[in-house]
Amino acid sequence: MQKIDPSHKLPFCIMRLFFYQLMLATVGIGAGLASPLAAQGILDRSVTVQANNKDIGHILGLLRKQADVRFTYSTTVIDINRKVSINAIGERLSEVMNRLLLPLHIDYKVEGKQIILFRSEQQGMRSAESLAREQASEAVDQTIQGLVTDEKGSPLPGANVTLKGSSTGTVTDQNGRYSLTVSAGTETLVFSYIGYKTQEVVLARQTTLNVQLTADDKSLSEVVVVGYGTQRKADLTSAVASIKSENFVKGAVKDAGQLLQGKVAGLTISNPSGDPTANTQIVLRGTATLTSSTQPLILIDGIPGGLNTVAPEDIASIDVLKDGSAAAIYGTRGTNGVILITTRRPQGNIQPTIEYSGYVSTQSITRRPEMLSATEYRQAKDNGTAFDDLGSDTDWLKAITRTPLIHVHNVTLRGGTAQTNYLATGTYRYFEGIIQKSNNRTFTGRVDVNHNMFDNRLKLNVGLLSTNNRYSTTGDGISFNGFTYRQALIRNPTSPIKNADGTWFEQPGIFQYENPLARLYESDGENKSLNTRYSGSLTWLPIDNLQLKALVSYNQLNQTRGYAETKQHISTIRDGRNGFASRGAQAVTDRLVELTANYDRTFGEHRLSILGGYSFQDNVFEDYWMQNWNFPTDKFTYNNIGLGNAIKTGLTPINSTKSAWNLVGFFGRLTYNYQDKYLLLASLRREASSLWVPMSPGVLFLLFRWAGA
Repeated sequence: MQKIDPSHKLPFCIMRLFFYQLMLATVGIGAGLASPLAAQGILDRSVTVQANNKDIGHILGLLRKQADVRFTYSTTVIDINRKVSINAIGERLSEVMNRLLLPLHIDYKVEGKQIILFRSEQQGMRSAESLAREQASEAVDQTIQGLVTDEKGSPLPGANVTLKGSSTGTVTDQNGRYSLTVSAGTETLVFSYIGYKTQEVVLARQTTLNVQLTADDKSLSEVVVVGYGTQRKADLTSAVASIKSENFVKGAVKDAGQLLQGKVAGLTISNPSGDPTANTQIVLRGTATLTSSTQPLILIDGIPGGLNTVAPEDIASIDVLKDGSAAAIYGTRGTNGVILITTRRPQGNIQPTIEYSGYVSTQSITRRPEMLSATEYRQAKDNGTAFDDLGSDTDWLKAITRTPLIHVHNVTLRGGTAQTNYLATGTYRYFEGIIQKSNNRTFTGRVDVNHNMFDNRLKLNVGLLSTNNRYSTTGDGISFNGFTYRQALIRNPTSPIKNADGTWFEQPGIFQYENPLARLYESDGENKSLNTRYSGSLTWLPIDNLQLKALVSYNQLNQTRGYAETKQHISTIRDGRNGFASRGAQAVTDRLVELTANYDRTFGEHRLSILGGYSFQDNVFEDYWMQNWNFPTDKFTYNNIGLGNAIKTGLTPINSTKSAWNLVGFFGRLTYNYQDKYLLLASLRREASSLWVPMSPGVLFLLFRWAGA
């Protein structure tokens, strides 16, 4: 035998022949494993899968382990994160695969121990079984029925069952059962119930589909703002409505009240005035008295305020304490209900960012009062009505109105670290009213800074809120004078606006009958105010589950106002005032101190929360005003009020006043939860208030009032 030199290289043709033979052997082995009998044996393997709202990838993992196969697929073909539900006990692998994949238009084929998944249209092929099933489903509709239960197997009456992507659906009966006829090609049913996670179930051949919903821990654990703190929604026993910013009314809103329009059952919100300076009127718990205000107590970050204290664009959430149980912690101030406004706050690590939002809008009268036109007026006169035809054609309502412009701009800056962060906002709001010379300009700036110390056991918050407001006035001490609108409604449509010489057409002999345009343009006034609030809070966690908090605030409102009427105003023509001016100023100081301690503890099936606190609020109100008339010129309007001669005769009124009150309260609340089934809420408040008002020189009126809630 010839010895072969190891270094000798085999000819290329021999190596190529050897390679081809090896490939043929490999293909032959693969073909043998992929034979129909071998593939059918794999698909006949018994599997058990029970999964509710699980990822497809998770279910394929269970099948892989039980059937000892490997799945091969591309993530562009199948979304392994899609949530599906399937219930199969001891069924063939092929049946489970068909139920799971065919509704998603995913087909498969077996090669060895791997199952290759592919989109049916992509391969241009379908299994006979899948084609038969799809043809059957296209031929007739099918009725799906089943039972919807909770995690413990208890039926859920009133659960929603809908076809995904449509409004077609039904609800479960008192036993949790449902029946729904679905059209051909329906793939997914959506099951939802309040307090439970929404679940989507892919349909295949099922005609009976039982679904078990799981509790939405996020919903139940959602924190809502209540008196002097927060609570889990699951622990609430009182009527509290919580509206987040994403659910606010969108579009142009006047103040925080309109954000809740139609969002809270039992909350009546109205805007009866066209005056752009008027606030939204809110009635929450009905009319408490015939003379007192029905407005609820409004707190912004725990500090008393109004609906226009903070810009609507700067609000994160609004919580409404609707019943006496929820509002009792605020004592007498909560008689008409309580609205808790929470502003946007910085949290955690924040990359320095700047945001802008804004909008432009307008308003119009949707239903004009039906008034006689000049032509109709004359027809009535010709028919015998005792009307005076003054020879003109004037639409008085159109003359005093306009198409207003409204624009709002908001800029927000935020940044910082988990230890120290900040948020600063600036909002400019310009509102024109439908009536001419009615407007409202407001700039609101807010700065909020948080600082955490000692491993987040001591937290400091410092806030500054400032509102600069300015609006034109057509009345003394008010904004828009509604008497002008009344004059436009009762004015003769044949009356001219001006005389031939350019002066205003007036009929001073008729009682309270005035030219509305003359009232607007022969008066001049402006109110300006600056409201600044400084606040700070210190929160300390001395031990686990115990929180001590101190909140202080100082609020200062300063307002100046001026108003003047010219010599062409009706007050001169009819009343002989010969020019009129008025000046006034107002100052309100409000101080608040609140100390609270809150202990929360969960042990076993018991959850306990105890709150105790002290509150002190002090308010001082000061106001003065004076009037004068009979001016030698209109040039100075209200800016040289001493120039009028009426003050020399002692006829002009001058007035000033000052009042103060304080409110001291001790309060407590106990919340107990056992097994998330039995809930207890008890609130107690003891408070005293004092009010002094100078009734006459040297006389003070003192009132003490104690109230328990």
